[in-house]
Amino acid sequence: MENIDNMAKNSLNALSQEALTEQEQQKIKKQVIKATISISCLVVGLLYNLLFPNKTVVPALFYTIGFLIEGIPIFIVAVKGVLSKELKNAMEMLVVIAIIACYCTGQLVLSILIPLILNIAHFLEERSIVGGREVIDGLRKMNHNTAILYENGEEKEVSAQSLKKDQLILIKPGAGIPIDGIVMQGKTNVDQKSLTGEPQPEPISEGDPVYAGTVNIDGQILVRVEKEYVDTSFSKILNVLEEAENISTPESRLIDRFMKYYIPFVLVVAVAVALFSSDISKAIAILVVSCPCGQMLVSSAPMIAALSLAIKRGVLIKNSKFIEELTEVDAVVFDKTGTITKGDLTLTDVFVTEGVEKEEILRIAMTVAEASTHPISRALKKGAESIKGMDEFEVKEISGKGMQGSSFDGKETIFFGNKLWMETNGIDVSDEFDEKISGSVSYVAYNATLLGCLCFNDTAREDAKPCIGELKEWGAKKVVVLTGDREESAKRICQDMDIDEVKAQLLPFDKLEAIKELKESHIVLAVGDGINDALALKEADVGIAMGAMGSDLAIQSADIALMNNNLENIPFSIKLAHQTKKIIYQNLALSCLISLAMIIFSALGYISALAGTILHNLGAFVVLINSSRILKTELWDLES
Repeated sequence: MENIDNMAKNSLNALSQEALTEQEQQKIKKQVIKATISISCLVVGLLYNLLFPNKTVVPALFYTIGFLIEGIPIFIVAVKGVLSKELKNAMEMLVVIAIIACYCTGQLVLSILIPLILNIAHFLEERSIVGGREVIDGLRKMNHNTAILYENGEEKEVSAQSLKKDQLILIKPGAGIPIDGIVMQGKTNVDQKSLTGEPQPEPISEGDPVYAGTVNIDGQILVRVEKEYVDTSFSKILNVLEEAENISTPESRLIDRFMKYYIPFVLVVAVAVALFSSDISKAIAILVVSCPCGQMLVSSAPMIAALSLAIKRGVLIKNSKFIEELTEVDAVVFDKTGTITKGDLTLTDVFVTEGVEKEEILRIAMTVAEASTHPISRALKKGAESIKGMDEFEVKEISGKGMQGSSFDGKETIFFGNKLWMETNGIDVSDEFDEKISGSVSYVAYNATLLGCLCFNDTAREDAKPCIGELKEWGAKKVVVLTGDREESAKRICQDMDIDEVKAQLLPFDKLEAIKELKESHIVLAVGDGINDALALKEADVGIAMGAMGSDLAIQSADIALMNNNLENIPFSIKLAHQTKKIIYQNLALSCLISLAMIIFSALGYISALAGTILHNLGAFVVLINSSRILKTELWDLES
């Protein structure tokens, strides 16, 4: 017994590189011990038969022990399946009938070999299913468990699980980032492939967010903890992925209905062959080859392959609607800000009063904007980065109003802010710009004289128009934008995107009602940022959340979350759903044809029961190979 236990431990050591869980290790250990004892009983029985051919009781005793060790676990599962009507245990039901028939007819060696070979084959099958489990295990290894806590000027290595919100940690070059946080000091490049699928490093500086599971490449940064270890986006992704492994697709329900007829059919055929041929071994062979291994993988193997491919693209799938309704979508609803637009203000227009040059108004505005981190000031600095402001000005920011600058000698003043604030300071704001302006407008005044105004607008994503074009190619008959922004601003953004309808100035409940109305005649896909669009995402037939790395609500409210905000991943998800559904139906046809062919060959005596224990896996093998095509198809360009 000690040698058997050692053999089990050696087998576990051989598999240790795959980071098995304790439960998996115990399962493998039991399988190895059972198989070793059964093989030992078989070998002893065969040797005893060879040495003492006339004595059959002792070999029969050893064969019975081996039969019980391998057969009882299968028998228990089969009985549970019958009582609970779990058709996923159809294989065990058929195997139990076959091995009992073998034992009762005196084919004791076969009664050991059939369950033994089946268990070994299924163990190897479990270890090789398309690699979906390995994807999750690989991601888990990226979740770093230690951190360097920075307190009172000292560095201390601590467990990442112990970190609390607002603590400071030091991330050195080459180190993994263990939590979600905000950079307080330093600049670097961060490898975010594990979350976004983007191959290019992301430049990071003070004020930028960083995420658990990513890697700091070349600079040292000081990071303030924003979320504790269990609440990081990366941890939530792992949890959702593990839940997604158990997604039940409508196609798997189709398999359940099929199995209700398949099992009775196999039993009737086996009984008929036994009666008409008077050869019980043919009936046993039929029961063995008809084990529905291929049918059991018809939907699960393609789904795992699809999940594996999607996560590489930064697409997180968490709902069976991925196949069930995404392939039927004929209407797509987009939020505007942060979805089809970048969500960042950009300097789009400069309007000046008579006699004022554009460069002059930008130079004066830059004088006060350089000292501010307000989104409008940042947009101005980016849009006029080649223009330098004036020196020797004292600048202060008036919250909700704008920026004010005063020269050190008190002779010059600058105002840069909203219209009401200008008028409060006695500055005459002309109406001549009202018909031209759009978006967020900031006026510029120098020494109480209005120079003009600057317009800041959100801009469309470069991939928005191609995305909408592809969606229409894949069956979207109607594309709608729902936004809380002003109608003029929304139509300005959407005018060149082949969008059918724009509804503006909507509150979250207004968006919800718009989705309900659209669902009366369409299968609706809603795309939003997962925060103010949560109601719409929940109500739609399929919801896709943008920017899930920065929003917990995105993962909670949507069926699919895009980790990298790449709009091209929306038509990609639809293509993937179509391909997955196509593969599932192909698998069903292939596995049924193979099972039918092997049942016929077994009935004719071309396949023995022992050969059937190996050949019955042919259907599963074909299904796995066909499902793996999802990973290799030319539909996907993973470098895009």
